[in-house]
Amino acid sequence: GALCLVCIAESLSSALCCTDARELIIPLREGQAYNRSVSHHFCYTNTHVPQWHDIWTRMQIRVNSSRMIRVTQVDSEEELEEFNVWNVIFSFLKEKLNDTSIYVDLYSNKTCLKVELLEANTTYCIVLFRRFDPKLFLVFFLGLLLFFCGDMLSRSQLFYYSAGISFGLLASLLILVYMMSKVMPKKNPVYFLLVGGWSFSLYLLQLIFKNLREICKSYWQYLLGYLLLVGFVSFGVCYRYGPLENERSINLLSWALQLLGLLLMYSGIQIHPIALALVVIAVCTKNLDYPMQWVFAAYRRVQSARLGPSPPRLLTEEEYRVQGEVETRKALEELRSYCRSPDFSAWTAVSRIQSPKRFADFVGGACHVTPNEVSVHEQEYGLGGIFLEDQLFEEEEEDD
Repeated sequence: GALCLVCIAESLSSALCCTDARELIIPLREGQAYNRSVSHHFCYTNTHVPQWHDIWTRMQIRVNSSRMIRVTQVDSEEELEEFNVWNVIFSFLKEKLNDTSIYVDLYSNKTCLKVELLEANTTYCIVLFRRFDPKLFLVFFLGLLLFFCGDMLSRSQLFYYSAGISFGLLASLLILVYMMSKVMPKKNPVYFLLVGGWSFSLYLLQLIFKNLREICKSYWQYLLGYLLLVGFVSFGVCYRYGPLENERSINLLSWALQLLGLLLMYSGIQIHPIALALVVIAVCTKNLDYPMQWVFAAYRRVQSARLGPSPPRLLTEEEYRVQGEVETRKALEELRSYCRSPDFSAWTAVSRIQSPKRFADFVGGACHVTPNEVSVHEQEYGLGGIFLEDQLFEEEEEDD
């Protein structure tokens, strides 16, 4: 603790001495490499107006060095020279790398950075370039997928278990850091700075993801065991509570996925007006059926109010015959179902009808008319029947 305070005091004194002497600021240009061997300040002034074809374009400042260096990013030249006690304190916690990437916002007017050498005889190279970033396209595509498939994913068991296991893997790191912060002594100011809050947990996660390749190569046995253990525990917790069944809970999950999808779509596009326009188009496209139904209903109301009630359409002779057959069969099936039900009094019905055997056959599925009755009906009402001839003779007499 005393050694750390001495280092901080020396840095404070050196920073106070250097604030009077303004260092030279080197302007950065796209595509040009800057090789240096001493500490310098660099600034990039953005004069390029973002265009529509820059939606997935990323500007990046790459710093490669032969040994470990410290790179600090600020937003203006004044912040490079401005002395801040907290900047000095947090510089000790800042990660030191020999390969650093700084992303530049397309809408930022000026981006400045400070390169500090930690060892003698260190050389470094700075390059500013603009390129297509496939990660932005993947983020946009993932947001599009979540927004349009949120309803289906919220009801999918596969998504439920996979999301639960992934969340358990990430949450376990935060829980582990939190438990370490409770165990470590808090009297030492260095420990207080390191484990005093969740910010260190996020920093540790960032550090793990940056060195994930090296961790997988050197400690793959421990990593595999950790993933299997935490994944099994997370699966057990998800299996214990089971997928969502309540309709309101499913709706909340669906809305959360859709909102997350919109945020990913917006963050995956670098041009803000285009991102906002695509989000609005996506929302309108997904909910297009509701406005169309409202417009159609309003149109029908206006038409009915202007033209008045339209007369009902009369059935043709063929439609009348088909509808009669269909409705007759339907009514007969309903009658059979009622006669088979416990509510039907069979003895009362049998005592009142003339042919109980014919009624029993009808309930069993036989036809409701006999062949003789069909023949008589055809003679009277069919083509060439008595009823049709009488109708024709009556029409001829009326014409005469």
